[in-house]
Amino acid sequence: MSTTTKTPQQLQIRPRRLDMALPDPLPRHWHSNDPFKTHFFNAMSVLFPDGERYFIDSVKLFRDRISDTDLQQQIRGFIGQEGHHSREHIVYNQRLRDLGYDIDALENTVKKRIRFVQKNFSPERQLAGTVAMEHFTAIMADLLLREPDWLEGAIDPMQTLWRWHALEETEHKAVAFDVYMQVCGDRKILRRAMRQATFFFLKDVTRGMWHMLRTDGKLTDLSMMWRGMRWLWGRNGFFRKLLGVYRDYYRADFHPWQHDNRNLLDQYAPTFASALIR
Repeated sequence: MSTTTKTPQQLQIRPRRLDMALPDPLPRHWHSNDPFKTHFFNAMSVLFPDGERYFIDSVKLFRDRISDTDLQQQIRGFIGQEGHHSREHIVYNQRLRDLGYDIDALENTVKKRIRFVQKNFSPERQLAGTVAMEHFTAIMADLLLREPDWLEGAIDPMQTLWRWHALEETEHKAVAFDVYMQVCGDRKILRRAMRQATFFFLKDVTRGMWHMLRTDGKLTDLSMMWRGMRWLWGRNGFFRKLLGVYRDYYRADFHPWQHDNRNLLDQYAPTFASALIR
């Protein structure tokens, strides 16, 4: 972890239009023919359309209080990127509906929670929730880009979608944080928001996975479940690899770009250069 305390200068955040149609129908177990791996990613997709609209709305609450022209430009890029992510995952989630999963029930839980937060929480607290979830998406995006094996075996269109999403999450990972630090800066609120975000993220992803595995009749496949839990939580599991960078968020001097992974931007951005919105 570097000692930087600010976003790199000259960082450009520009939305890309994913010029690719998702398979229709979507293969039921598109990741390595493995229900557990597939539904881990599917369950995260369920959260994105409403979650990313919430992220945009929480940043917009403070947009007119930002005088820094660079940050204003980054906010525009953030809004553009998150808007495109939301639209792509709406299509993705419709593919899941077409396979017989009750995506409406899963999404309604997220919608109700967002309505409650927007009605009862202060604007600063709403933004803190976005900062917390953006850290989650940033560290997961970093792992997907840094270690391509996590998507090895997935069909090509889904690898492309998740790497496109990961690239842009990496680019804009500090926007909400930088806005928050300019308009509020209370790290106690940030830490409280992360504890709550952690609980609900794990709860929602687990609920989504369980629903889809149950629909497929796979919850009683104990060998598949054991392999999947090791893939997530084992010694070199997906979530276990995130624990160190996750904990960094609670440091008194934390800034997202202390995890300086611009080398991954340099590596993956050319792949999606033709998709840039001019």
